[in-house]
Amino acid sequence: MPTTQQTVNVLCIKWGKKYGPDYVNKLHAMVQRNLTLPHRFVCLTDDADGIDDNIEVKEIPMVGFKDFDERQPWSFGHGWLKVTSFADPLYDLTGPTLFIDLDVVIVDNINCFFEPDGEFFVIKEWDKSDATGNTSVYRYTIGAHSDLIELLKNHKERELAKVRNEQEFVTQNLAAQGKLQYWPEGWCVSFKRHCLPKGIMNWFKPATIPSGAKIVAFHGKPNPPDAIAGISGKWYRRVLPVQWVKDMWG
Repeated sequence: MPTTQQTVNVLCIKWGKKYGPDYVNKLHAMVQRNLTLPHRFVCLTDDADGIDDNIEVKEIPMVGFKDFDERQPWSFGHGWLKVTSFADPLYDLTGPTLFIDLDVVIVDNINCFFEPDGEFFVIKEWDKSDATGNTSVYRYTIGAHSDLIELLKNHKERELAKVRNEQEFVTQNLAAQGKLQYWPEGWCVSFKRHCLPKGIMNWFKPATIPSGAKIVAFHGKPNPPDAIAGISGKWYRRVLPVQWVKDMWG
C-alpha cells in the first residue's frame, strides 16, 4: 500500500461522443467522496469541453503507434484507446495508478484498491473462464506496461487477429507474462449480473448493492442515468428506478 505521504493517481479516459463531460465530473465527485488517500485525478481526453475546471485534463497522449496517434476509426471501438494509459512517460504522472471507466458507480471507500501488492490488478471477467480480465477497473504503475503499445505498433495485424477487444489484448498478454492478478471477489460487481433481482422478480423489486461491493460497473445497457429513470435499454430486461444510483452517481 502507498505510504501515507505518497500521492496515488486515479485515471480515466474520454473520447468520441459515447459519454459526455458529466460522466467525468460525476466520476471525479465519487472519487473525492470515496478515496481518502492523497491523490491526483486525471482525465485523458480528446475534448475537454464541459469538464469541471478543478479536474486535471490532459490530451490522450501520442504513443508512437500511428493508428492511435492518428485516431484511426477502429481505435475508437472496444476500449482500444485505453491502451494509451500505458504510455511511458505519461506526462508527469508516476507511481500507483487506478484506472476507472466512466460508466461506474462508486458505492464505498476505494482506498483498498491501492493495498494489494502486484503488478497489474483487474476485475476477473464475470462470464469467461479463461484469464480475461474486465478493464473497467485496473491498477498498475505508470510506465510499467509500455511494451503492450510496442506490441501493437510492431505486430498489429497478428495481435488484433487474436482478440475481440482491448481488455482481451491487455489481460491475456499480461497473464502470459505472469503479471495478472484479480481483485478480491465482490469488490467490483456488474449492475446487470449482481444487482438486479433474478428472473421475474426484476419486475417487482429494484436493484440492490451486493454486500461488500465497492464499485458497480454499468457495462452495455443500462447506463447509470437509465437505471435512475428505470430504463433497461433491452426488451427482455426490466429495470425499476434505482434510488441508490441517483444518490451515489455524482
